[in-house]
Amino acid sequence: MSLVKYEILNKVAEVQSFTEAAQLLGLTQSAVSHAVSSLEKEFGFALIHRNRNGVKLTTEGQTMLLAMRQVLQAEELLQQEAAKIVGVTKGTVRIGLISSISTQWMPNIIHSIDDQYPGIKIELREGDYYEIEQWLINGEIDCGFLNRTSSKQFNFMPLKKDYLFCIVSSKSHLYNKEEIDLFEIAQEPFIMPSYRGMNDVIATFEKHHIKPNIRFELFDDWGIMSMVGHHVGVSILPKLVLSQLPPNVRVIPLKQESFRTIGLATKQSLSPAAQKFVEVLQQWLEENEEDLK
Repeated sequence: MSLVKYEILNKVAEVQSFTEAAQLLGLTQSAVSHAVSSLEKEFGFALIHRNRNGVKLTTEGQTMLLAMRQVLQAEELLQQEAAKIVGVTKGTVRIGLISSISTQWMPNIIHSIDDQYPGIKIELREGDYYEIEQWLINGEIDCGFLNRTSSKQFNFMPLKKDYLFCIVSSKSHLYNKEEIDLFEIAQEPFIMPSYRGMNDVIATFEKHHIKPNIRFELFDDWGIMSMVGHHVGVSILPKLVLSQLPPNVRVIPLKQESFRTIGLATKQSLSPAAQKFVEVLQQWLEENEEDLK
C-alpha cells in the first residue's frame, strides 16, 4: 500500500495539483488527498503546502520524495529483472526531451519500440536543458536529451552534431548571401533563443568575442522563426528545428562553423527497459544517418 501512496505523492509533486494528479492516476481527488494525509500522519510531519495557487512540497516533503523515488525505481527495476528472467522485456522508461527531439525523432523511435518491445511503456516529459538535467538529478526521469552535461552522476552519449544556421527574411540585406559571418550578424537586430542550460548560440558568440545586438529573447523556436519572418530581426537556430519555415525565410550557413552536440544523458545503471530504449535509439540513428545529415 505504501508504494501506491508514494506514487500518488510523486504525481502530486510533479503536477503540483491534487485534481490533476487524481485525473492522471484515475483516482478521485479525495483518494489522492487521503493518501497524502495518511503519509503525513505516518511520518509525523507535513509533506505538502496547500494554498490557492496549488500545492508545493515542504522541505521535509522534498527530502522524503527523493527517498520514495528510489524505492519506486527499485520496485520498477525488480519487476523488469523478473520479466527479463522469463524472457520478456517490459517496464516504463521516462525520458526528458527538448522540443526538436520530440517533433523530429521520437515519433519514429516510439513506433520502433512499439514494434520490437510492446511491453515497454514510454513516458515523455518536455523541457529545456536545465529542467531535463534537474529531472535526472531528482530521479524524475531515467534518461534525457541534452547538449552536454558536466555532472559526474550521469553517462553522456553523444549522438549527433546539429549545425547552427542563420535565418533571415526576404527583406534582409543578408538574404542572398551564400554564407554569413558572425561579425555581420552583430550589426543586425537579433532574436536570441533564451532556453536555460548551456546556450549554444550564446556560446558561439562568446567563442568569437562577439556581442550581438539583442532585440528580443524568446524560448519558443516557432516564435523566433515567426519574428524573423515578420522582418523583426535575424536569428541563429540549429538545423533540427528548421524543417518548417515561413515562406519568406531563408536558412544560410555560418562562416564560422558552429554546432550543438545532441546526446543522451543516462543514469550510471540502466534498467533493462531503458537499455532497450538506448539500443533502439542507436539503431534508428544508424539506419537514418544519411537523412539526418
